[in-house]
Amino acid sequence: MLTADLHTHTRFSDGTDTPEELLTAARGAGLTTVGLTDHDTAAGWDQAAEHVPAGMRVLPGAEFSTKHPGPDGALVSVHLLGYLFDRQHPRITAEWQRIVDERTSRGARIVESLVDAGYPINIDDVREKAGRGNIGRPHIARALIDAGVIGTVGEAFDGLLEDGGPHHVSLRSTSLIGGIEMIVAAGGVPVIAHPRARGAAAILTGPVLESLVEAGLAGLEVRHPDHDDAARAELVGIATDLDLLQTGASDYHGGNKTLRIGQERTDDDVVEQIIERGATAPFVG
Repeated sequence: MLTADLHTHTRFSDGTDTPEELLTAARGAGLTTVGLTDHDTAAGWDQAAEHVPAGMRVLPGAEFSTKHPGPDGALVSVHLLGYLFDRQHPRITAEWQRIVDERTSRGARIVESLVDAGYPINIDDVREKAGRGNIGRPHIARALIDAGVIGTVGEAFDGLLEDGGPHHVSLRSTSLIGGIEMIVAAGGVPVIAHPRARGAAAILTGPVLESLVEAGLAGLEVRHPDHDDAARAELVGIATDLDLLQTGASDYHGGNKTLRIGQERTDDDVVEQIIERGATAPFVG
């Protein structure tokens, strides 16, 4: 059966839903299991644990921002999902604090660049949109939308806020291998998110993925809105050859993306394997 969506975001990172709102939406979609995977934070775990509907469960996790070198040595962004790890593990807490500090500075610098270029936004408005989460480009994009500069978040990422664009500010990310090892050290289960989306597709070849298995990689997100049929078939073959778990998920962000919670799902038996491997128990309603 397919009743699990293992990749979702709340307003604790770059989504728009509270954990309670996300879980209400998940119940409405007929899900029994949700993976809570905000970017580089476990700040939403406690609220999620308090609001799990009866008959549902939440796999606490996170989406780690990592990079891996391509053939030319240039670093490429790869997102890494980690499930059921010890969020108090010192390697994770230290790395996340570094990211919070750098992202806060980065967000302010991007806003400053936009203001200097004449765009009618300000840092206080962006901080309000971020709430308790890290300031991210989606928060800046929503400020630009409210100011009438652009129409959608996607438009911002294809122009003003794109990597290498006129207002880009680089962010030092965790290495992909380091991220995998960190999740494993904290008792978690590492799965690469959307490995055939964007720049990651060019570098995550079969041999590269095989080398990551040696570091502790446990699975691949095969079913994702950004994956076409050919990509899914290729990933199924690689995952089968390397004995990796195959997951599926919507990458739901609430109103920040036109994605429906539950539109892609994970086999229930795969969920059970993740639970068996993880150091932390799911939150149960």
